[in-house]
Amino acid sequence: MAWMAAVMSSWLMPFTQVAGLIPGPWSDPSLSAHERAHLLVANMTLTEKLQMLHGSEDGRSECMDNPRCAYVGNIAPVERLGMPPVNMNDGPQGFRSPTSLAGTSTAWPSGLTIAASWDEEAAFEWGQGMGKEFYDKGSNLQLGPGLNVARVPLNGRNFEYLSGEDPYLGYRLVQPVVKGIQSQKVVANAKHFIQNNQETNRAGVSEEVDERTRFEVYYPPFEGAVEAGVGSMMCSYNKINGYWSCENPSTLQSDLKQAINFEGYVMSDWGATHSMSIAAGLDVEQPGAAWMNADLLRQALEAGVVKENQVDESVRRILQAMIQVGVMDEPLSAWDWGKRLRNVTTSASVASARRLSAKGTVLLRNEGGLLPLAPGKRVAVIGLADANAIYHGGGSGSVEPSFVSTPLQGIRDAVGDSGTIVYNDGRDVVAAAELAKQSDYAIVFVGTLSREDFDRSSLSLDVGTDWIGQNEAVSRIAVYAGQKTVVVVTTPGAVLLPWSRQVAAVVTNFMPGQQAGNAIADVLFGNVNPSGKLPLTFPNSENEIQFSAAQYPGVPDSKAPAYAFYTEQLQVGYRFYEAKHLQFKTGFPFGHGLSYTNFTYGSLNLQDNSGGGKIVTFTIKNTGARRGAEVAQLYLEFPASAGEPFQLKGFAKTKLLEAGEACTLQLHLRPRDLSIWDVATRSWSQVGGVFGVSVGSSSRDIRLRTEFSTTILV
Repeated sequence: MAWMAAVMSSWLMPFTQVAGLIPGPWSDPSLSAHERAHLLVANMTLTEKLQMLHGSEDGRSECMDNPRCAYVGNIAPVERLGMPPVNMNDGPQGFRSPTSLAGTSTAWPSGLTIAASWDEEAAFEWGQGMGKEFYDKGSNLQLGPGLNVARVPLNGRNFEYLSGEDPYLGYRLVQPVVKGIQSQKVVANAKHFIQNNQETNRAGVSEEVDERTRFEVYYPPFEGAVEAGVGSMMCSYNKINGYWSCENPSTLQSDLKQAINFEGYVMSDWGATHSMSIAAGLDVEQPGAAWMNADLLRQALEAGVVKENQVDESVRRILQAMIQVGVMDEPLSAWDWGKRLRNVTTSASVASARRLSAKGTVLLRNEGGLLPLAPGKRVAVIGLADANAIYHGGGSGSVEPSFVSTPLQGIRDAVGDSGTIVYNDGRDVVAAAELAKQSDYAIVFVGTLSREDFDRSSLSLDVGTDWIGQNEAVSRIAVYAGQKTVVVVTTPGAVLLPWSRQVAAVVTNFMPGQQAGNAIADVLFGNVNPSGKLPLTFPNSENEIQFSAAQYPGVPDSKAPAYAFYTEQLQVGYRFYEAKHLQFKTGFPFGHGLSYTNFTYGSLNLQDNSGGGKIVTFTIKNTGARRGAEVAQLYLEFPASAGEPFQLKGFAKTKLLEAGEACTLQLHLRPRDLSIWDVATRSWSQVGGVFGVSVGSSSRDIRLRTEFSTTILV
């Protein structure tokens, strides 16, 4: 794969003398990052080690304009050894600058957009592009990617997360993202570990979740990050089974550092510490030092509450991450605070943002082949398409770029002089409907917003922006011009589309970044043939997953604002829909996404893999008239005795296939994919019995199916 080749080439670059560090035995390039870090720790004073276990600023917003705390978080340098600072910055959609420096970095598409691409090449490009801008800004730690599985459709931060509602999707996509970021000598920070699945009461809710569910549903994306060599992880604000996430020995030590074998370091979310938690698995407190300051740590060491070898282990983990990605190999000037003033947006980054946004655009409906739109027509553009256009979410996932390509401008540029563009903001429904009726095409832009700190109150498009009445507007326009109407939905996650079968075409994107307008125009007018797939389910109605108040947002208790019980266990997202055999009348299933061409599947073959597991081979042929790519998906049905839901266990995106061209895809089912988490042995246990293998274009569009049996010898 191209993204893997790019990573390998960066690893194979010749070693250069460690530029920032004072020369010593730790400079030996033949040693592993672990060994070099161990040697450094052995040569540090206790004072130097203790200063690495906490942030060097207090996190106040005004600190952003102070050169000594130019980033949202820092670990101070160890100047005696020439050790650079750790300069941390948000975030998951690009380098977030303070208001005074707005417009100096690229607003990339969101993590959910990359999830919708189902494209590992795109994921690497996204990580690499953001990592380069962090490096150019003097930041050597990116607070991202976000990986939490979308348990709650209303979660205000779902747009940030790379997993959508599926652990396997997150497991696969996070690996090229982490490698892309870290190829730029920037440490990636996977967040939020773990169960940060709601913003409502996030700083106090206790997420009550069993061990098997944690390992099978919520840990896999973080496991993927570990397999990719991620340098750091962030523990979350919430509690897990009654214990704060950042002082939870079960999840941090037993699960993350031991069972999952995470070698990097754990830092707290900002202000998420409630005690000196080194023994529990926390390595760094951010943004300041309320609990892990030098005075308190010295007292704890003298009292024997904390052991110096625990301090050494935490510092070793921090240094190992820095050495591993090349932070220590750079001159100290690379991490100068003044670099944050630079404008790092380039023509290349803007072009990449446009390309990635288009790759994550999903065609939900295209009756009569209305799309792509023909040139030379009168086009009515209605709704959230001008200055009111939506391109990013709020909070640490937000970026203010130097410019935003609005849909209206993108369409005007695409049409040029060959057609006529007329615009109406949609507030006057009658006028908008009349404009649509008088045009050859009507493109209606609708959408909603979300942000950190708050969950959405509804999945309706009529909640979240100042345009209340979006659904009425679309329905009214559909009456007059339904068969020539395209609706473009920009959303931070799942939404309700009650009118979806009343219009000819529906397209969706997920906080597409500053190139929103150009990217959607590329898709609407056929410069890009859409290949995105839904990374989460679009339901038919509110709370279709039938959550009780005890499941979300949780019920209060004297010990916590809320306890949220994960009684659905493994049946998250589309798994619930499959178990209940729910049909889609106005919504759309997980994995769904159309193309401007057609694909047929055939020649399914299943064979044993020499290393265990199975190899699944099949062909895909482009039987339409346009060049296009397809994302093939493999779903596994376990033997009934396993108690496992129908679930994604493989996917692959074809190259761009010309009309009439075919290709062969090969997907691998690992022994792990055929296993369940055994709580008694705290290990993965392979299941015996009959497995069903389904291959298709979505979770509900299965084209090929076969079975195989396994026998487990006791």
